[in-house]
Amino acid sequence: MADGVLGLGSGQAASLNQDLIDKLKAAERKAKVEPYETSLEDMTLEKEVFATIDAKVADVLSAIKPFDLFVSGGATIFDEKIATTSGDSAVFDAADVSALNKGVTTVNIISLAQKDVYQSNIVDAATKDAVVNLGNLDITVNGVTESFDTTSLTYQELADQINAKTGMNASLEQVGTDSYRLVLKSEESGVDNALTISGAASNSLGFDVAANHTLTAQNLEAEVDGVAYSISSNDMTVDGLKISAVKEGISTINVVDDNTQITSSLQEFVTQFNELVTMIDDATNSDSTIENKSVLRDVISQIKNHLFGSYGENSDKSVFNYGFELDKSGYISLNTAVFNKATEEDIAGLKDLFIGTAEKEGLGTQLKATIDEMSFTSGVLSLFENSMTSREKTLNEDKDKAQEALDEKYKQLALQFSSYGTIINQMESSFSGLKLMIQQSTAG
Repeated sequence: MADGVLGLGSGQAASLNQDLIDKLKAAERKAKVEPYETSLEDMTLEKEVFATIDAKVADVLSAIKPFDLFVSGGATIFDEKIATTSGDSAVFDAADVSALNKGVTTVNIISLAQKDVYQSNIVDAATKDAVVNLGNLDITVNGVTESFDTTSLTYQELADQINAKTGMNASLEQVGTDSYRLVLKSEESGVDNALTISGAASNSLGFDVAANHTLTAQNLEAEVDGVAYSISSNDMTVDGLKISAVKEGISTINVVDDNTQITSSLQEFVTQFNELVTMIDDATNSDSTIENKSVLRDVISQIKNHLFGSYGENSDKSVFNYGFELDKSGYISLNTAVFNKATEEDIAGLKDLFIGTAEKEGLGTQLKATIDEMSFTSGVLSLFENSMTSREKTLNEDKDKAQEALDEKYKQLALQFSSYGTIINQMESSFSGLKLMIQQSTAG
């Protein structure tokens, strides 16, 4: 005989429990929520891929910038110069070597500029530490006279007061075991900064003694390409070239065009471009989870449109005339032998091709502007990034909605199971009594 009717009497209420609800919910979650989570994981990978591509585009931009007519500072790769020097009478420097005039500059240092220097008579330590008390010391420089009353001043205090004035310096120097001198110097070199020392203290301290005038102020006397200069400083700037005189004699500097960097800079561009091609090929193949592959392909397409264009005043110049080659996979290469020959024989043509003019911009000028625009509001990189952000936001919102709907559904199901369990328990209790009566009536 059966133990129950439709399962009654078999404790079926116990099977309507939280474990069953969790299993049902997990199965439905796999279908309704996890697809969003998978898409968000793919989105994270997509953002990483984009960040790598975005950085590589920046590398391509950096590589092409030296070939931009409007490059910051105004000096393109074709304006680079190199300088060689000879002689040791002068040191040469320039904030921008590319701005220097080409050719040889000859510098003849006839005499160096120097300061005016005086020393006092020697005094011992006891005198040095006592007050000077020798009357006034008057020092004139650049037409301005400063007067110092030595009545209540020690040698060091007098030096401190002199140092506080413009155009002059003073120091108390130990020149022997028990020997000291007060040393006065003009603050700047040149005859215009010479010192005139007078007053009662000047005589008493020995500043009027010819032998104590140890260095006489004088100008730098020099000739630069035959032009005479007489200036107060040993540093001068001529046509953007800073010349620092260090000794008497002749030195030269020879400034020439430096075309050696053109080839290496273009080779760097080729390397960066090919690496970008590889990244975008990997990101847009059939196995890639990138959603908007066409936008990334457009990055390469825009660059290639410029690479394969015609330039020059007569639109008759192409990179393929100067050693560039393209293979079937979309990679470019540079035949350096062909290109180096062009830098020697047709540098003007190369500059026309890559730099151009404001009216007829060259490859580098146009390409730099195009890559810049990729990151602008309406540029391909900006649009791709905005699209990712928008899709990620939508996926998160849809995932949250699906999770909330699932949670609500199984919350209600749990309440229903609780009600059903109560009813089943009541029915099973009633059925147990009926079953007992039947068994008693059929006994014996």
